[in-house]
Amino acid sequence: MIDIHGQRRFEALLQEHRKIVFKVARVYARGEEDRNDLAQEIAAQLWRSFPGYDETRRFSTWMYRIALNVGISHARREIGRIARFEPLDDTLAERAEGTTIDEPDDRLRQMWTVIDALEPLDRALIVLYLEERSYAEIAEVIGISETNVATKLNRLKQRLRKAMDAASSPPTTRTSAWNSTN
Repeated sequence: MIDIHGQRRFEALLQEHRKIVFKVARVYARGEEDRNDLAQEIAAQLWRSFPGYDETRRFSTWMYRIALNVGISHARREIGRIARFEPLDDTLAERAEGTTIDEPDDRLRQMWTVIDALEPLDRALIVLYLEERSYAEIAEVIGISETNVATKLNRLKQRLRKAMDAASSPPTTRTSAWNSTN
């Protein structure tokens, strides 16, 4: 059981690093309601795990590890529970009509679409990389060696680059370019 001092400390740390919860929820959940549910699930797990937090370590690293584990578990449950389905929205319809994608926001959406298609562990690596975490911190959070982090990230960056290039190409090459990198 956590005393009132521990509860206040947890609340302050959670508030200070709350963006981590929302970033992980964004990567591993689809739709606003699902993201909110996952964010709550992450916060609850952080609370349950807080008594075991080692204050000699960085809170953000500990928090990422727990948040990513909850996110990965969530993604695995979703894969087993439902088939991937996304309704066609206006943005996709416009693209299908031949509009080009060269707005920065469109490229960013495109990048997140590619990231969303990655395996859960690969998504975790990319999220931490985009957060500009060091290889040492990524290794600690994910539980693999720094060398393995470097190798996996280099491969992922190549795959992302190819997928982004393919997404900007005519539709006939888009699918084959992504599949050939998997």
